[in-house]
Amino acid sequence: MSAAPPVYVLGGAQTDFARNFSREGLEISDLVAEVVSATLADAQVGAADIGTIHVGNAFGQLFTRQGQLGAMPATMDESLWGIPASRHEAACASGSIAVLAAMAEIEAGRYESALVIGAEQQRNVPGDLAAQHLGAAAWIGHEGQDAKFMWPYMFDKLIDVYDDRFGVQYAHLAEIARINLENGKRNPNAHTRAWKFDDRSFTEDDHANPVIEGRVRRQDCGQVTDGGAGVVLCSRAFAEAHCRRHGRSIDDLAVITGWGHRTASLSFDAKVRRSAGDPLVLPHVNQAITDAFARAGVADVHGLDGIETHDCFSMTEYMAIDHFGLTAPGESWKAIEDGTIAHDGALPINPSGGLIGLGHPVGATGVRMLWDAVKQVIDRAGDYQVDGADTFATLNVGGSATTVVSFVVSSASTGA
Repeated sequence: MSAAPPVYVLGGAQTDFARNFSREGLEISDLVAEVVSATLADAQVGAADIGTIHVGNAFGQLFTRQGQLGAMPATMDESLWGIPASRHEAACASGSIAVLAAMAEIEAGRYESALVIGAEQQRNVPGDLAAQHLGAAAWIGHEGQDAKFMWPYMFDKLIDVYDDRFGVQYAHLAEIARINLENGKRNPNAHTRAWKFDDRSFTEDDHANPVIEGRVRRQDCGQVTDGGAGVVLCSRAFAEAHCRRHGRSIDDLAVITGWGHRTASLSFDAKVRRSAGDPLVLPHVNQAITDAFARAGVADVHGLDGIETHDCFSMTEYMAIDHFGLTAPGESWKAIEDGTIAHDGALPINPSGGLIGLGHPVGATGVRMLWDAVKQVIDRAGDYQVDGADTFATLNVGGSATTVVSFVVSSASTGA
């Protein structure tokens, strides 16, 4: 793959994912305003420094009836008027698509810097209506017609596929959930940081851990969350000039060294049919990951110090483990049993808490993953810091792994 100019991350921010904005009398506009302000402040830039704006949002029209969200930053901050902006939608991968678009503009030389934010307000409607809105990312009218909750239903089908091909034990899925919820307690922005659990919470106890759909239980599910995240991306020349102005070293920044992006059919069953005979259940997911590795010059998963991956359900992370190549296909359980993926393991996964522990404001998740990877490699992750982290990867999926994006992020001291 041809090398592209490096894209640096000047700074970023995220909101407190435990907040319910509608209960505070706030709207999606307030959420965007908060993210924009915090992101610019952390990056030490003003509106005059921003060349372009990209907004990730999946379901604005459904949850808030608000479209045209590319214009919301300038609506809430008049200093951003006139800066070209656009909104990107790819279900749960919306934020990562916004990042990719911003990177492409920087790499092409159109702009030297970009503000990327992801934002979603989802707790302003009843739970059953929220589930209906979120189900719009499936192939409506063609799958999941009998589901009460679309996405638990669809990812229960992924459990079925793995069980048919390799066998699956619920204890391994429950351990993924336990690890991510425990990691979330270390994160001051986590949706679940104050939640309490006991030993029965991670078993097949129908009272302590009730069934949602099929074999998907309550603790297996990512959270319906209000929240936003943002980053400021830039070229090397912009980063060098910025660092000189602020007395910083460019080596203290993070750089996006690799990316992968693959898209498949909306239909989950079509994906499974296509992978028949392949060792991997969703080979295009692995292709996105290995594309990112190749662009970053990372030989394999063992070149990473950690991963922020999509765990909308514990089964999604189970799939990610073998698709990253951490185990042979169908053997993800080995990395769970031997402690590899734990916070103090050989390759921690979701030290932030992930979607299960930290939360899942859909359009913001891809940006939040990137920002958490950045924080790890520049030693800013606080109580959930992975010791000695220098290179992290992300995996963000939209729908039933319909849109798949992976990034590799490294410390600029070694990665650029």
